[in-house]
Amino acid sequence: MTNAELQCLTEQWSQKYFGRAFVHKVFFNKRLKTTGGRYHLSDHHIDINPLMYTEFDLNNLRQVVLHELCHYHLHLLGMDYHHRSRAFKTLLAQVGGSRYAPPTSKAKYNVKRKWHYICTGCGVEIARQRRFNTHRYVCRRCGHHFILKN
Repeated sequence: MTNAELQCLTEQWSQKYFGRAFVHKVFFNKRLKTTGGRYHLSDHHIDINPLMYTEFDLNNLRQVVLHELCHYHLHLLGMDYHHRSRAFKTLLAQVGGSRYAPPTSKAKYNVKRKWHYICTGCGVEIARQRRFNTHRYVCRRCGHHFILKN
């Protein structure tokens, strides 16, 4: 899908779901990794993560674009456009946009835990990204020390 096709789809979806025209620019931004899209307050353009279309389907792309269009239309109407606002949540539910973007293959939060520890008292297993001093820290359940499993 090209940026021109995305622009055309966004204008159609804006008119269909919001009854208002989208008169600014929308395009794919390859640098987005952990987010589905971004609405810019300064010049009102929208960036979309291309992985929302290539790794998923058109329905997922539509939900992400509708999410960003909620920010867009609420901001231009002078209403509260933040995620926490009631106006944003109700408008997002009305148009059927997604609240969160699904995790992609390039997301940083898909990191595997590589240090595994076992408590000597209760036997609970924990996983950590960073190694820690087993003599200094104790289990919060029973107060015993950990041993490194790896």
